[in-house]
Amino acid sequence: MSLTMPKRTPLVAANWKMNGSQAANAAWLRAFTGRRPEFRCDVVVCAPSVYLAGLVASSEIDFGAQDVSEHSLGAYTGDIAAAMLIDVGCRWVIVGHSERRQLHGESDEVVAAKAEAALAAGLRPIVCVGETLAERDAGDTLAVVQRQLDAVVKRVGPAGLARGGLAYEPVWAIGTGRTATPEQAQDVHLALRARIGVIDRTAADAVRILYGGSVKPANAAELFGRSDIDGGLIGGASLVAEDFAAICAAAG
Repeated sequence: MSLTMPKRTPLVAANWKMNGSQAANAAWLRAFTGRRPEFRCDVVVCAPSVYLAGLVASSEIDFGAQDVSEHSLGAYTGDIAAAMLIDVGCRWVIVGHSERRQLHGESDEVVAAKAEAALAAGLRPIVCVGETLAERDAGDTLAVVQRQLDAVVKRVGPAGLARGGLAYEPVWAIGTGRTATPEQAQDVHLALRARIGVIDRTAADAVRILYGGSVKPANAAELFGRSDIDGGLIGGASLVAEDFAAICAAAG
């Protein structure tokens, strides 16, 4: 159990990854938007950047990007600056997702720089941390996620982190159908909050820590019922509007 029981509004974020089309996105919004009044949580949809401007214009849902450059405007071919995302009405951004770390070689320092760039522009970063199966089997889970967290906190401070959010995503449970047990997830969330609390207890109590790792309608309520799990970063299940709506309903 957490040392305190602050009232944090749950946050559920969809990560569509590299999926979607204009037609599919419109159908998703039609299916999801009608259910939104029943949710007692904040909702953000992180879509591919090419669709963000159109999505923002067509819906009152908060939207986020899946990545952002650590650089400002300039000669960085293919990158997307935080100011550009703000310009099209984006409010959130995922930084440090395990797929970015693994497939694109993003270091802890790069992730921290991206979080700093996002905050400087007015975006709210959802910072991802998580361990591989080999790291968990070696007993290194807490050492890994705390190292990843420390790099970001050193750059933006606990209060900066609390302006966005933190997501624990065990790499071994992403898209595999495997899920950390609620107890395993809670233990890591509690350790992350305690790590922040060493520096700033107020920020630690305020920061929303999301769980990301094969969350589905069937397991969402049990996961979200733990005291330090404040919502979810939802991958595959977010592509089905009805499933994502059920997960949102389970939060709060």
